[in-house]
Amino acid sequence: MSDYRRLNQANWDDRAPVHAASADYGFDRFRADPAHLSDVVRFDLPRLGDIRGLRGVHLQCHIGTDTLSLSRLGARMTGLDFSPASLTQARKLAADTGTDVEFVESDVYEAVSVLGSERFDLVFTGIGALCWLPDVARWAETVAALLRPGGRLFLREGHPVLWSIDESITDRLVIGYPYFQTVEPMVWDDTQTYVETDTALTETVTHEWNHGLGEIVGALLDAGLTLTALTEHDSVPWQALPGRMTCDEHGEWRLTDHPERLPLTYTLQARKP
Repeated sequence: MSDYRRLNQANWDDRAPVHAASADYGFDRFRADPAHLSDVVRFDLPRLGDIRGLRGVHLQCHIGTDTLSLSRLGARMTGLDFSPASLTQARKLAADTGTDVEFVESDVYEAVSVLGSERFDLVFTGIGALCWLPDVARWAETVAALLRPGGRLFLREGHPVLWSIDESITDRLVIGYPYFQTVEPMVWDDTQTYVETDTALTETVTHEWNHGLGEIVGALLDAGLTLTALTEHDSVPWQALPGRMTCDEHGEWRLTDHPERLPLTYTLQARKP
């Protein structure tokens, strides 16, 4: 196992029970309300459309709240993640809610060998996934290989401009980190995660990469997919820049002052001919 994967997997194994216990992921809401959807999936319902009956796979599914939400919308879902601790939580949530979702342990780059090629009508990837991958072209090739002809990719991600902002500088917006993909990773050492918790992580070192929007689109085109939609948003579903953002009634955070200055996320769709 490569060093980046070993370190990142240990970190996500550490995060999984913390995230499952947090109000941010809302396991209790899923258990109490059979119609409840994750904020991430609900945000994109107008763009997602009718997915009833589609065979879908959620890459880098973590603890499965988005995967379960897509299943509740009628798709036959598989969730894939490299963290066994995350999948333990995802399977428990599915069992507790009586949801038929298959969860598979695998690195995303190995998804085709594990799941098979051209099996899926829908490949879904949610926020905060691509930054853990060193090579976006290899990811795009994986997506293309998983899709059946006519199938589509649905991606909502943190905007690469957001990932490049130095959040430690609070009086102005400053580009402090790479916008484009680099060979060497950004190395972080942090005891905190992004949910509200008093628990400190013990597996603290992670390796991450940014990928420019053009690099992501270009990789998908090179993999043979056709871009069908791209929308940039001024909101993100967590307080990405602490102290400088305001949350709306849907759980989306925007810059408090002049939110038009900064793209925070984007939704991208592409289809396999």
